[in-house]
Formats: sequence, C-alpha cells, structure tokens
Amino acid sequence: MMITNQKRMAAEILSKREGRIVGIHRIWVNPDYLDEVTDAVQKEDVRNLIDDGIIVAKPIVGISRSRARKASQQKSKGRRKGQGSRSGSANSRSPRKQRWMTRIRAQRRALKELRDQGSLTPSQYRHFYLKAKGGSYRSIAHMRSNIELEGIASGGEQ
Repeated sequence: MMITNQKRMAAEILSKREGRIVGIHRIWVNPDYLDEVTDAVQKEDVRNLIDDGIIVAKPIVGISRSRARKASQQKSKGRRKGQGSRSGSANSRSPRKQRWMTRIRAQRRALKELRDQGSLTPSQYRHFYLKAKGGSYRSIAHMRSNIELEGIASGGEQ
C-alpha cells in the first residue's frame, strides 16, 4: 500500500497547524486504519483523518545533554585529560609565558611579604628580586631555601 501522497499531504497540513515544518518522516499513520488512509485522496480526507487521530505528527526528538554534562563534570574534577584526550602541544595547552607569569608573580608576592615583615632589607629585597627576575628560582620554596642559605630567616617553616 502506497501512502506517500497521503503522508506528504499530512505533512503540509500539520506544518501549517504546528507553525513549523513537519517532515514526512515525522508523520505516523495508525497501522490498523491503513485501508482508510489509502482511500483518502483529497486533502479534506487527510484533514479528517488527522482530526480523528489516525494520522499524527511524532514529537521532535532532541539530543540528550546528560552525557555531555556528566563528561564536563568529570573534566572539572581533572579527569579525562590523559594523553589520548590532548590535541596541541604542551606549550599550547599552558603557554610558557603563562607559566612564567604565575611563577614570577608568586615569587614577587612572597618577596614583598618578607620585606614588609622586616625579614629582608630593601637592598636584600632588590638583590633577590633581580635574581627572581633572571629566572634563578624554580618556585617559592626554592627561593626561600636560597634566601636561608644566605643566612636570612625567611619565616617559611619554624
């Protein structure tokens, strides 16, 4: 039984009723009434079948975001970031400049705290500041250990 014309007519009618396009693949025809649908030749017949509920437009099926939400939640915890998930070099993922900026700002903050506490004199502060600027220290801990080697109590761990 060919009901392609009936489906096409039903799609046109339902598109006007819904106010958005209804494709022929969204048209559902009740299999118990296929003979009646086959006999429907005019648009008026198809309209009556739609009113009777024999021809119906299936609802629009969306794409669920539950999996995407779960994945993003895991990523926020630091999961799913292994070798296989990476595209781009290590430098593009966290640029050298960015790493340098975070490290130098932390070191300069620590130096300012030491100066404000009175652990460093202004000349010592300037000396260690310039060494930090030159990239002598890997981290704040490394910088503090070097300061303590010079005989200055950095006040890190007492």
